[in-house]
Amino acid sequence: MKKINSKIVILSMVAALFAGSCTKDFEDINSQYSGITDEQLLADFVALTNPMKQMQKNLQNPTNWIYQLQTNLNADMYSGLFSTATPYNSGKNNTTYFMMDGWNERIMMNQLEDVNQQYKNFFAQSEEKYPGVDFSQSKAILMILRVIATQKVSDAHGPVIYSKFQSPDSNGVTDFDSQQDAYNYFVADLNKAIQAFAGTPTIEDKTVIQKSDVVFSGNTANWARLANTLKLRLAMRISYADPVKSKQYAEEALSSPVGLIEDNSQNALVSYGGASPLNDIIYSWGDCKIGAPLMAFMNGYNDPRISAYAKPATDPTVFGKYIGVRQGVDLGGSKDRYGDFSQPIAAAATGDYFSSSNGKNKICTAAETWFLKAEAALRGYAGAGDAGVNYNKGIQMSLAEWGKSAGYDTYVADAVSTEAPYIDPKVPSNSILAGDPMLSTITIKWNAGDSFEKKLERIITQKWIAIYPDGSEAWAEQRRTGYPVIFKNIINDSQGTISTNAMIRRIPIPTKYRNNTLNYPQAVQYLGGPDTGATKLWWDKKP
Repeated sequence: MKKINSKIVILSMVAALFAGSCTKDFEDINSQYSGITDEQLLADFVALTNPMKQMQKNLQNPTNWIYQLQTNLNADMYSGLFSTATPYNSGKNNTTYFMMDGWNERIMMNQLEDVNQQYKNFFAQSEEKYPGVDFSQSKAILMILRVIATQKVSDAHGPVIYSKFQSPDSNGVTDFDSQQDAYNYFVADLNKAIQAFAGTPTIEDKTVIQKSDVVFSGNTANWARLANTLKLRLAMRISYADPVKSKQYAEEALSSPVGLIEDNSQNALVSYGGASPLNDIIYSWGDCKIGAPLMAFMNGYNDPRISAYAKPATDPTVFGKYIGVRQGVDLGGSKDRYGDFSQPIAAAATGDYFSSSNGKNKICTAAETWFLKAEAALRGYAGAGDAGVNYNKGIQMSLAEWGKSAGYDTYVADAVSTEAPYIDPKVPSNSILAGDPMLSTITIKWNAGDSFEKKLERIITQKWIAIYPDGSEAWAEQRRTGYPVIFKNIINDSQGTISTNAMIRRIPIPTKYRNNTLNYPQAVQYLGGPDTGATKLWWDKKP
């Protein structure tokens, strides 16, 4: 269909209106096109490209305060990659295991009201405005995005709204899926997406993808690789809970002809097209600091990536050092106590992920794939290759991702360095000294003669470092495997519902979603325990 050049300005106005209303119902969105002819809408596929763009950007919401509640003040903090110097709620908040219900509702809200709403919008608009046109590959991308968004919610809460999202019962109540069922649905949908990419897209389908893809710029082969890599990620996530299906799914992914994301040129990064939401949270508000465990590992390992992950502290007591803030400690009455400790940065070789003008959200990178393959090989899965070779390749890809390839040979040969002690000059009792069990003794160099568990700790510790700044995946992997060893809270405001030693295992389903339109009692039944931060998720089954 020919683009109507004389209407570019009008169409741009429509796009802006649409982008600012990502949680509106379909009827409301239709009203935004008042005065714009169908010919104009059809010419530029505006009714389809905007929902697809918004789904991609809303995986991690681009609005600063929404992202802060969706991810930064829960998974980011619990992962050990980030922390805060801000004593929210007089110091009692998520970081001290005092669950902030109003904060945590944004996790599920983002999935149900932002991502899934755009999913519905695309399907409705495609059927109404382009009847009979095949948009199979566009819909495959939407399916992948929906899996990514819902997996994050499931890895936070457990039971999740997925398969029944658009089919409530006769009383208008929508059922949850158990996490076990949800993971199987995720894999099934990824398989469907991969199959769709094997076909030939229509002209309209190809045009919509090219106009709206802010991850791979229309490269559907990379979307197929991403779907297959996500399948491998899911397979390894369930390795303790369902080892039979873990092996099946992993071996299917490893042998798939579509391949995996194995090179940094294939990395899946969402381009916001503007500021990263973390830019304000870190630099303008001063609410996010680098995590103490991450800096302890990187300092101990003399990790060349440290200058790409954090800024040196400006506090006089630690001036010029890379030092994070320990979570779950007394932060004092204001952010002044630790406010000048190290800020996070994300200075990748391809550009600043936290940029004020061209921010990016990391979905999946080559480094993660190689670490997934390393663990698959360690578990004896067919087609995974050699664990040690994959492990070193993961490090190589990560160093290249952050522009630090020159340090590779020295880094992977280091068989001595371990995590450094954490010294808190403000409150010495917060320090973690040599010999403390909260300090890992794992080294970097691969040793084929080590035990299974020691090899696993080495793989996951390096994977955790490489996953930065994806706090959701880092927290999930730390809970699943117990690695890396990270610092426990000193302050625990959970009133006995969360064990300090076991640490937080999940986030309770917020009050907003314990209502008569969602089957909350069913969700609790699926949990197999109380709806608290102590109940383990289905896949959290390591003995």
